[in-house]
Amino acid sequence: MRPRPGRGSAGPSRPNEDKSVIRLDGRVAIVTGAGGGLGRSHALLLAQRGARVVVNDAGAAAEQVAAEIIAAGGEASAAVGSVTDYEFVAGMTADAMQRWGRVDILVNNAGILRDRTFAKMDLDDFRLVVEVHLMGAVNCTKAVWDTMREQAWGRIVMTTSSSGLYGNFGQSNYGAAKMALVGLMQTLGLEGEKYGIRVNCLAPTAATQMMEGVLPAEMLRLLKPDHVSPGLLALVREDAPNRAILCAGAGGFEAARISLTRGVQLATGDGAPEAVAAQWAAIIDPANDFVPDNALRQSEMELARAGYAPERSS
Repeated sequence: MRPRPGRGSAGPSRPNEDKSVIRLDGRVAIVTGAGGGLGRSHALLLAQRGARVVVNDAGAAAEQVAAEIIAAGGEASAAVGSVTDYEFVAGMTADAMQRWGRVDILVNNAGILRDRTFAKMDLDDFRLVVEVHLMGAVNCTKAVWDTMREQAWGRIVMTTSSSGLYGNFGQSNYGAAKMALVGLMQTLGLEGEKYGIRVNCLAPTAATQMMEGVLPAEMLRLLKPDHVSPGLLALVREDAPNRAILCAGAGGFEAARISLTRGVQLATGDGAPEAVAAQWAAIIDPANDFVPDNALRQSEMELARAGYAPERSS
């Protein structure tokens, strides 16, 4: 077993003459839901760029992807089990530490679908989707968090979705879980920053096996998972951003933002509800909107506009 790195150990120095090329030599990555589709694509690209990869999936496909990486000259191990089982997740992380001495990258990609309109949806299906997407990511992140803090280096990617950011018919459970991951990312990015941990979201648009025979062949070609994974690499690189939401699909990459309009200041009282309704156009006016650094900054802006000035200590 390799010695566990102490705090401040960001990993071995790796020569890379061309700094514009993203290399992950010596890094250890865990990718959940990596038995196929996006997760497999992520795992293969991480390995191609030098990372040692723990390939997780609920089924035996994880072993096939790990074997694929090894056959190509990379290093990988398979971890077959559910991210909803914290005991399994903790064991998966411990195995990676025993094998390679560190965990640098976590890609929370595991997920399922139980699509139905809200009127027809069974609450058990709602809970299951939230359990896999949200609590699965929480379990995996909790399992690696202390290690990344001690290393003073970590990269975590939450897989969100435009269904959460903007809504999608028949996906209330999925959308709720995916938007919850954005909130998780925002807070963990704040808490982890001083420890060298950067946390981001990836919102992919990619075809699945279920779409074959439904979508035109050209659309399927454009929506290959391979066209999304380059965005993942950008989120786990040495100089990765923190608290970004990257949308990716068909070779296109966009940043989503949760912005705040400048709004209006209104008097309180009996007529306040009607005043809000009357000023609605001004309230939602996107001119000069901005992204607050955190929740406190939003509160400070509202208090300042109301005339509050905190006392300064002498």
